[in-house]
Amino acid sequence: MQDNKNKLTIKEKIGYGLGDTASNIVFQMVANFMLIFYTDVYGISAAAAGTLLLAVRLFDGFTDPLMGGIADRTRTKWGSYRPYLLFLAVPYGVFAVLAFITPDFNETGKLIYAYITYALLMTCYTAINIPYGALGAVMVNDPKERASLQSYRFAMAMAALVVIVWSIPKLVEFFGKDNNQLGYPLAMVFMGSLAAACFLLCFKMTKESQAVERKPQQGIFADFLVLFKNDQWLIVSLISLVTLILIGIRASVAPHYIKYYVGDSSLLSSFLTLSAIGSVLGAISTNFLTKFVEKKILFQIALVVVILSHSLFYVFDSNQVAAIFITYFIANFAHMIITPIMFSMVADTVDYGTKKLGRKLTAITFSGHLLAIKFGFAIGGALAGWLLAFSNYQPNVEQSEETLSGILFAFAGVPIICTILALIFVWRYRLTEIEVKSIQAELPSH
Repeated sequence: MQDNKNKLTIKEKIGYGLGDTASNIVFQMVANFMLIFYTDVYGISAAAAGTLLLAVRLFDGFTDPLMGGIADRTRTKWGSYRPYLLFLAVPYGVFAVLAFITPDFNETGKLIYAYITYALLMTCYTAINIPYGALGAVMVNDPKERASLQSYRFAMAMAALVVIVWSIPKLVEFFGKDNNQLGYPLAMVFMGSLAAACFLLCFKMTKESQAVERKPQQGIFADFLVLFKNDQWLIVSLISLVTLILIGIRASVAPHYIKYYVGDSSLLSSFLTLSAIGSVLGAISTNFLTKFVEKKILFQIALVVVILSHSLFYVFDSNQVAAIFITYFIANFAHMIITPIMFSMVADTVDYGTKKLGRKLTAITFSGHLLAIKFGFAIGGALAGWLLAFSNYQPNVEQSEETLSGILFAFAGVPIICTILALIFVWRYRLTEIEVKSIQAELPSH
């Protein structure tokens, strides 16, 4: 196995990116449509849906360190991390369909079914996504190439977002006609099959070029606790936590924002599609901008843009549709500059941790990071449901001023708070490109 690889081919970058296309087909369905599916189609209350999203995601989050430890200990002819893409691709697609089926049960039965199917989906997501994330760290060694790889990854992830937010409302309507309970699972048959195919292509088009530490000497839980001695990983994880609270709450209530605050549900597909295009352009731009701007500085600039853009939603009237659309486009453009940089930072903290702690814990580092992401996403999704319930939200009726204010706070106010916290945290991050290269030069080859 070749170590210290410094360059990747375009094919390898695209192949790796297809893995996050697959991941985001499910992630974006959950982020953008799960809450409104549960409240307006499946038929459970906003409060119950919020609690469900929190409970399942928190449970699923505790499996992350376990999966990271298992992946770090896996040894096959395909490598340590790629086998999971091969063997879990099809179950991943199947569980995606099951989670959007509405069974003919009573209220308690439906709630139990929702807990079980959503838990199975998110557990499978963990089992395939943690090895996938770790794969990026063993494909290439150079910090700039890592940032480039992550920009490809998130450009293709956001391409999945474009496909999802544009096509899902149309597919649900096409397959279900006036029956959304039929339309959602049939739409997910198509999307789940696409996700499985993308993961299989990712497996075929990538390879592990750096050696994984051969003999872990501690238990998995002990490995996880070691992470908390890596102060730079802790900073990135805190940034990820608040960033995913932002994503979780904003994406969950975006359909409610358009349907009730703006007052025209027919705009939802266009609204989400335009924002997704902004996300794709932001991810693509990251690859270009990091060639000229140090990534921590670029990260801070993007955070400021996110704060300013969300603040404008408090300035616009609900009938200023063009201004709302453009501002959301800008917010998503800036946010997708942040995301690939954040994930490249995780790979850099692996090198930092290897030097500081004397152990290279690649997958468990990414699993710990994914744990922070899932906690953030869980908190964001739960807050969305709880804030709707607190604001006396009732599905499919005209909302009161109190409810509309609650929707706006969830959509724009909470994201402003989260981004300010991220800006405070990133000031403590010190793994610049020069620092990472210096650390790598001191590390022995495996």
